[in-house]
Amino acid sequence: MTEVIAPRANGSASTTAQSGLQRQPSFSSFPSSRSPSAVSMRNETRKARSPQPPMVLEDDDSIESSADSSPYPAYPRKTLLRSQYPANSVENHVEYILVASFDIDRGPVLEHQYPGAISGDETMLAELMLPDQAEKRSQDWTTFFLHKDTSAEEEEKEARRERRRKRRRRKEGEQDGDDSAAGAEEDDTEGDLDSESEDEMGPDGPPLVYVLNLVNTVLDDTQRRGAVVKSMAICTRHSFLHIYKPLLLLALQEYFKAPTVETLETFYNALNAMDLSLLPKLSPLETFVLQATDAKDMFVEKFEQMIRQRKVQDAERLSVPSTDSPSSGPKKKTYAVPRDTHEFESKVLYKGVPVPIKVPTALSAETVGDFSLIKLIQTFSAPHATQPQPFALHPHLTTSGAYTHPVIVLVNALLTQKRIMFIGYQIPSSEVAQAVLAACALASGGLLRGFVRHAFPYTDLSKVNDLLKVPGFIAGVTNPAFSYKPEWWDLLCDLSSGRMKISNKIENAQVTDGQMFFQSQGIPVGLYQAGPDSKGAVDPTGDTQFMEHLNLSIANRHGENAIRAKWRSWVLKFSRIAAAFEETVYGASALYIGSHETDVGAYGVQGHGYVWPDEATKLRELAANAHRIEGWRSTRSYFSFIQDLAWHWEKRPVRGIDLHHQHDKLRCLKLTQEQSAAIYLALARCVEEAGVPTSTTSTSSVDLPNQASNSLTIANDPDRQPGEHLQYETILQLLCVIPETNSGLFYLSLGLFHPRQDVRIAVVKLLERIMEHAAGRHFWSSLGRFAKLAFFRVKREEVAKQKDEK
Repeated sequence: MTEVIAPRANGSASTTAQSGLQRQPSFSSFPSSRSPSAVSMRNETRKARSPQPPMVLEDDDSIESSADSSPYPAYPRKTLLRSQYPANSVENHVEYILVASFDIDRGPVLEHQYPGAISGDETMLAELMLPDQAEKRSQDWTTFFLHKDTSAEEEEKEARRERRRKRRRRKEGEQDGDDSAAGAEEDDTEGDLDSESEDEMGPDGPPLVYVLNLVNTVLDDTQRRGAVVKSMAICTRHSFLHIYKPLLLLALQEYFKAPTVETLETFYNALNAMDLSLLPKLSPLETFVLQATDAKDMFVEKFEQMIRQRKVQDAERLSVPSTDSPSSGPKKKTYAVPRDTHEFESKVLYKGVPVPIKVPTALSAETVGDFSLIKLIQTFSAPHATQPQPFALHPHLTTSGAYTHPVIVLVNALLTQKRIMFIGYQIPSSEVAQAVLAACALASGGLLRGFVRHAFPYTDLSKVNDLLKVPGFIAGVTNPAFSYKPEWWDLLCDLSSGRMKISNKIENAQVTDGQMFFQSQGIPVGLYQAGPDSKGAVDPTGDTQFMEHLNLSIANRHGENAIRAKWRSWVLKFSRIAAAFEETVYGASALYIGSHETDVGAYGVQGHGYVWPDEATKLRELAANAHRIEGWRSTRSYFSFIQDLAWHWEKRPVRGIDLHHQHDKLRCLKLTQEQSAAIYLALARCVEEAGVPTSTTSTSSVDLPNQASNSLTIANDPDRQPGEHLQYETILQLLCVIPETNSGLFYLSLGLFHPRQDVRIAVVKLLERIMEHAAGRHFWSSLGRFAKLAFFRVKREEVAKQKDEK
């Protein structure tokens, strides 16, 4: 295992002064067995990440006027938005630049390391940067990760924690003396969350350093091998490292012309001068909603407010008199909102050439690079469709029998933490790396974690000993020798042939309590013997039907975002089924927090979790997934998911009702009029209570049972203060349950046709709140015309009723 210890550099390393000794983080290509970091020189002063704001046009006030005249309230105007990448951040976009070359006598050699020398096993880094058979291709890309050792940062982190505690105590003192500090509390809440997220390492450990590497082979008859092979890599904390590809191409070409440190310095400074300070920081709910919709102006109001805040800062800066040039002050600048809020547009000025950059606004967990799920699915689906071959049976992997779809086998292997190896003989290492990254995102679905940290997009035979020490790795290789070592892997995915193979040395699954539970009731558990023809075959898990619909969507060119949304729904369904499995077999589930609060009828409705039409269907599906769930329950992604659920539960705006469960009942079950009325009134009430004081009586409220009088509603939740911000978050929570890719507001709009007038009026008020919401208005615009006509009809009925009462 290699330790890489490097000094933290300024934005411009050529002008920095080293004034003190501080411990530095170390890096390793493997997540285990990290040694303590060494002592190295550290620059005290840092160049600001964003020295120049992103100028687009000449000065005008179009942004301000358009935002102020918008008919839709974006979100609580009191909230001070923060940037995902502040201009004054001490973190650089790119931390290191490495250059390697192949020497015919010494092999791979690390030529340059900028801004400082990297100690440790430099040979290993050079080998990763020069993959096998790189000299046979004119160009190739590789990706690998470095694991940071945080023992060098403990003192700095403790100082940040102490400063945060002081700010919190000072804020509490101000609130005790000023009753009007409620708005300021909302402003500071997001700031505290931001500081915590920046200071605290993730549950899996310190953040990864992502390395993007480009290899070029230039023919040269004067060389002994007839060619010059060089590679250049950038090390960054950004998981969207693919945005640096065009810049890396330009920089490596420039390095071939001038192989000096000055070339690397110019490239390093240009990358870290990229300005992303106008990219707003989104909450987890906002991130989910943005990813689930194709609306190009979703949350555009946030970008407009970021621009207004920047204009205020510019005005304050211009108001300060300058002694440098009194005759001609700095020119007033203006900014433009992005054309598509899913991507933030910026540029990098390199060698006088402005290179456009598009940074994704919302990032999902375990999403690294520019992989394609469609390409991964098609690679293994096409051979299976034309000539299916049976798998060796394994309870965790072949959940639909010997002819389980290969993609499902892959996902099962990822969920149950098997050792997975992608092999691509005579295939560029870039394609192998993209397959590994796509597989991680496939099983994650944006919900689960723990895959990327143990992924090795590219590795070789020299590192196999360290690789085998990592449990449940996902590795990419190009050497065919790996395929002849079944003891090294549990599942081999051959990208060349589109086939998968389960190792004959794989560990057998143990008999579990879940398996015995269903067998004792006479319900078959897993391993259904389906034939190669899926038509008429037994499909208790629903995976075969799901893959058919998925391939149909790909054939109809629905796009990458639609496929990712479908997989996210699949992973979400699996996690909810797993929670129901644990409650059925073990009596309680760690995957569902707060069931005691949602089952007391806080809003007049009860229940939580996944919804089935009847008990028999529920038991059959739970039994069919028993092996897969039991295998998942002992993995790192399972325990990470529990931690995430606990964190999200504390941050949820509404905790006394399971919105997903109630909406699923409207969608899946045949309800009576009273049952559906209770759900519609409950949804309307929780949204209305979130925005009004507790003393205000909701028109949509109904008499609740005595047992719910002390339950956790917004009205009696001490941790939730009703107001504009809470109502904004509550509607977001509801929209996350009903994304546009899955029916949208359709099932809520059916309440407009309910026989009871009070229910219809409550649904109208709920839809009105959604219409006024920054994200909800997009959902309203996609609602059908028939439902909108019913909405206005009920509105007229309400007005007529009020006139009659007067």
